[in-house]
Amino acid sequence: MRELTSPTTVREIIKAHGFKVRKALGQNFLMDANIIDKIVRAANLSENDLAFEIGPGLGVLTRRLAQEAGRVLAVEIDQNLLPILNETLADLPNAEVIQADARKVDFDQLAAERTQGQFGPGGKAYKLVANLPYYITTPLLLHLLTSGFNLELLVVMIQKEVADRLQASPGGKDYGSLSVVVQYYTVPEIVCKVPKTVFYPVPDVDSAVIRLTRRPVPPVQLRNEETFFKVVRAAFGQRRKTLINALTGSGLASKETWLSVLNETGLDPARRGETLSLEEFAALANQFWLLREEAW
Repeated sequence: MRELTSPTTVREIIKAHGFKVRKALGQNFLMDANIIDKIVRAANLSENDLAFEIGPGLGVLTRRLAQEAGRVLAVEIDQNLLPILNETLADLPNAEVIQADARKVDFDQLAAERTQGQFGPGGKAYKLVANLPYYITTPLLLHLLTSGFNLELLVVMIQKEVADRLQASPGGKDYGSLSVVVQYYTVPEIVCKVPKTVFYPVPDVDSAVIRLTRRPVPPVQLRNEETFFKVVRAAFGQRRKTLINALTGSGLASKETWLSVLNETGLDPARRGETLSLEEFAALANQFWLLREEAW
């Protein structure tokens, strides 16, 4: 197999298959072997692992994953890439491409089907390693983290500003509802920054590789997880407003109810949502849920 990190080879393969790069699908193909090595090392793969990939593109990362993991399942939405992947992965019996929209895939079910139940629900946890399409990064991460999949680790390349948001601390401009959700489920750690010049075609933004290690148990205890996420979204819904005004404006409850909740938790109504820690959001959501339960 020719070196897929060579710009010349990439252009030749694309031209030979008459493939047209679709910007709408976020198709920017990584061509830096050093970055690929960093991604794979961060996943700490072994022959006992099942690794999922989303958006394999031309198969450059897929090939490296297949060298380290026992099995690789690559989910690709663009059926026009399938002939290319059939060529670039032809010599790898442990790599399989599934044509599907990753936002709709039940990864547990797919893992169980392809491994006779060895991985997935009731089986072993698996890993996900990918250069995520930037146009669906947030919904895709939420799908992966909130669906209860038996994922133990995610190593993904995403837009740098999104990576900064995932590991942001309270009080900073990058801290938001996505930060809270990701940090509730995982421990985020930026592995490396990636310049836009290592892609073909060159995207408009720089990237970063981030490792999300799934927490065995959440860092806070919640009375109701759904209520927690509703309260978090409400607090960040209007960032320029005070906490009391943002919560009231969400329509979840009256101003009087929120004042009572804030009073019980000792939180200042004049604070802004982006200053609250995970623990403070948990206290706020738990008290809100308790008050509503008592009212019912």
